Amino acid sequence: MEYDLNINGEQRRVDVDGDTPLLWVIRDVLGMYGTKYGCGIAQCGACTVHIDGEAARSCQTLVESVGSSAIMTIEAIHTTTNGRKIQKAWQDLDVVQCGYCQSGQIMSAAALLSETPIPTDADIDNAMSGNICRCGTYVRIREAIRHAATLDGNAKQGG
Repeated sequence: MEYDLNINGEQRRVDVDGDTPLLWVIRDVLGMYGTKYGCGIAQCGACTVHIDGEAARSCQTLVESVGSSAIMTIEAIHTTTNGRKIQKAWQDLDVVQCGYCQSGQIMSAAALLSETPIPTDADIDNAMSGNICRCGTYVRIREAIRHAATLDGNAKQGG
């Protein structure tokens, strides 16, 4: 069946079964590899995308359930104020170790700042609790989120 998806601000038509996970559509059909496959059961957070601005696990989101919702992947997070702030903070604090989970971490952190611009440690812990980092960079991730909350909305990567 054909589905018209709004991904990163572009209309994309895909021909897939309705019960296909959004993750497979993003990666295998559209060739966007920033969103990662981790566990396949929505427990690790590597596949996190935004659906209408909220963090969602794309491995368990069926394409037929998305409808006309706006889907954002890591490839476009820099187009949002909070995405730029999070990416800048990640660079400033050298968060990444192996990097595999980081697209999901960034997507969850950007959604948190959209909802709670100045998060407490409890807010951070709650929002990030479903994101697993095998390298254990949790302390740097929390610090980066705190740092991002203090950045100007026009934060630029690498600058």
